Amino acid sequence: MKIAIASDHAGYKLKEYLKKVLEKEGYEVVDLGTHSSESVDYPDYAAKLAKLVSKNLVERGILICGTGIGMSIAANKFPGVRAAVCWSEETAALSRRHNDANILCLGGRVLKLEEAAKILKIWLSTEFDGGRHSRRIQKIKKIEEELYKSRLLTSF
Repeated sequence: MKIAIASDHAGYKLKEYLKKVLEKEGYEVVDLGTHSSESVDYPDYAAKLAKLVSKNLVERGILICGTGIGMSIAANKFPGVRAAVCWSEETAALSRRHNDANILCLGGRVLKLEEAAKILKIWLSTEFDGGRHSRRIQKIKKIEEELYKSRLLTSF
């Protein structure tokens, strides 16, 4: 599986740690930065990664900022993206089972390295339940289509 990963400065240390975890597990990792702990703007990195997920150029993505919240807000602006902030193994599993989340957002300032690795592994190994949840995902897709048709959103 090809997975993109990106962070801002607050998530840099966790990004580097999780990148090694992913590579050890055999995933193909696309690192979109940042490449240091120097201050940067999280929307820039969220957009880079979300574009790849939205265009199906990678199967999943991982975004890391201080809390994961800013990254999720920015990433969810892109069609087809379902970015979920997860802070526990349970939220990670449910984001996959019920929401078919394709981007995991984590907080570098609020999670310990090992805790984040457990969340990541659960998120990667949990399948989408389908069923009634598929109907709900289809409704989200329909909202996106309507927004694009009405030109409230434009192509990127």
